[in-house]
Amino acid sequence: MHGTLSEQRFDWLQSLRGGADLYFDSGDAIKTGNLGIPLKPEAVWPLLERLNCNASLLGNRETHVLESAFKAKLAGAKHPILCGNLRMKDGSRPLPRTLVLEVGGLKVGVVGVMVPMVTERMATRAASAYLWDPPIQTACELVEQLRPNVDLLIALTHIGHRQDVELAEKCQAIDVILGGHSHTILETPQMVGKVAICQGGSHNRFAGVYEWSPDRGLVGGLVAA
Repeated sequence: MHGTLSEQRFDWLQSLRGGADLYFDSGDAIKTGNLGIPLKPEAVWPLLERLNCNASLLGNRETHVLESAFKAKLAGAKHPILCGNLRMKDGSRPLPRTLVLEVGGLKVGVVGVMVPMVTERMATRAASAYLWDPPIQTACELVEQLRPNVDLLIALTHIGHRQDVELAEKCQAIDVILGGHSHTILETPQMVGKVAICQGGSHNRFAGVYEWSPDRGLVGGLVAA
């Protein structure tokens, strides 16, 4: 969204939300850039709360190397924000890595990974309170743990379309990838083996509306604003 969720676009999303069981955001929802520090709480968080967002993913815009700035970017968010490959230097996890929801008698598992901002190999690690592990490896590990306990497994990703394809190839246990970062527009889900990859562009031009069943898998596509 990049901070572009206006009241007009909110009304459009709310009309779609009324007919949906679940709603997710794949990162970069806020206006402040990667190294920026917001002077006030980001306007998107209360709007996502009004939309009853079930979970969103940390995008590069929502990150910062300083702990105080990182927390300022997320201030006001009421829904779960996931990031499975983010950790503090002491190994603790500042955000949930996975989520399990129950909808219509089904258990829906969600894992979230994003593009690494600071890794063990980067010199900038000395100035960062956070480190990022490899997203595809992390996602596969989390999926392996979660898969036996859920009926539907969704990966929220902010790693770009090319890496979404790689993730799907390496981890066929995922049912659906809801991806971001590369601003790719996939009008209908792209199937890689049994995995459905969905990408909805950027800046609130589209929303993905999908229906999943154990028999048919994922069907649906993008709706233009």
